[in-house]
Amino acid sequence: MQHPTSQYHLKKILNQDDLPTSIIKTPFENLIKYHNLGENFKEYEKAELAVVMCMDNRKQLNIPNKFAYILRTAGARITGNEFKLSFVIGFGDIKYIALIAHTNCGMVNLTSKKEKVVEGLVNNAGWTKETAENHFNSFAPFFEIENETSFMFSEANRLREKYPRISFLPMLYMVEDEKLYLIEKVG
Repeated sequence: MQHPTSQYHLKKILNQDDLPTSIIKTPFENLIKYHNLGENFKEYEKAELAVVMCMDNRKQLNIPNKFAYILRTAGARITGNEFKLSFVIGFGDIKYIALIAHTNCGMVNLTSKKEKVVEGLVNNAGWTKETAENHFNSFAPFFEIENETSFMFSEANRLREKYPRISFLPMLYMVEDEKLYLIEKVG
C-alpha cells in the first residue's frame, strides 16, 4: 500500500508469509503476530520490547501482559522524553523498540485545531482565553507533525543515531482497520 507521502510504503501483514525476514525471531515478530494475526498469548515474566505510541484513545494493542513497556506521548514524539526510553533500555534490558504512529493523528496540522483547543481549555480547565492561546502558541510548534508516516520514519532514524545498539521499527496503526503496518522507505 502506497501512503500519500509517496516516498514511503506501508506493508500490511495479514499472515506469517508477509513477515519480513529482518524481524523473524525478534520481539517485533511477536508484536505483529499478537496484534495483526491474533496469535495466542504466551506468558511473560519480563518485557521483551518497548512501544512508543500516541496517547490517542482510538487504539489499543492486542498484546499479552508483561510483554512490552508502553510509552504514550502526543504524536508518539519521544523528543524531550528520551530518559523514559533510556530507563527501559537500561533498567528493563530492552533492545527492541517499536515506534507506532497512527492515521488521523491530532498532532498533524495541529495549528488548524487551535480554536477548539483554546475553547476547551477555557471551558474545561477554567483558563482565560489569553492564557490558553499563549499556552497553545508555546507548545504547538514543538508537537505538530507534518505527516504520521514520514515523522515516524525520521524519528526512528534519529533514535538509531542516539541508541546505536537498539533496534527501532517504525510502524503505523491504521485506525480504520486496527492493524499495524510496517513503514518502509521507497527506493
